[in-house]
Amino acid sequence: MIQDRAALLRALGRSFSDPELLTLALTHRSAGGRNNERLEFLGDALINACVAEALYHRHPDLEEGDLSRLRASLVNQETLAELGREMDLGSYLILGPGELKSGGFRRASILADAIEGVVGAVFLDAGFDATRQVILRMLESRLAAPLSTDELKDPKTRLQEVLQARELPLPVYAVESVRGEPHKQTFRVSCSIEPLKIRTEGEAGSRRAAEQEAARNALEKIANG
Repeated sequence: MIQDRAALLRALGRSFSDPELLTLALTHRSAGGRNNERLEFLGDALINACVAEALYHRHPDLEEGDLSRLRASLVNQETLAELGREMDLGSYLILGPGELKSGGFRRASILADAIEGVVGAVFLDAGFDATRQVILRMLESRLAAPLSTDELKDPKTRLQEVLQARELPLPVYAVESVRGEPHKQTFRVSCSIEPLKIRTEGEAGSRRAAEQEAARNALEKIANG
């Protein structure tokens, strides 16, 4: 499954002085031994900082709250996973047998973590300016076409407003399962809207994020009738 990384390097717009850093960034913990978790920690902070800086300069008219919501719409598991799919990142991941068998190379949480890991690797390999360039390169189209003020509202808020407008009760969220070690858990949460006979699920690295995903799926069902 692991393939030549030339296309990945082209997508990033750079090469690595230390290719082992990229290898580490693409190594999931299921493979055993050293993995990308520490690089994820670093990459997460760098992505947030660089996107915050870009939004600050590009949107001088926005208040802090809108800037925060706009950043959250760009820096989240769903968006990072989309970036991973666009770069075919799953083809480069180093996974253990269990994750390979279960299709872990397609899982949003694994793809998002790998994007963070790659960003962390770029920083250690080439420094902050190079890292900013990579981050802005990956997110440029999304930065150039920001969401509207209404779209910036998180899915749970939007779902609540839709139901209130229809004079329906609020959705009920429930944790269906929690997997993984305490420091790296995956939550699966359901969202039920009984009057509409709608039940959706979301999965993410925190209960709140999983609830947001479940609410987003519920909004799609409502929109599609």
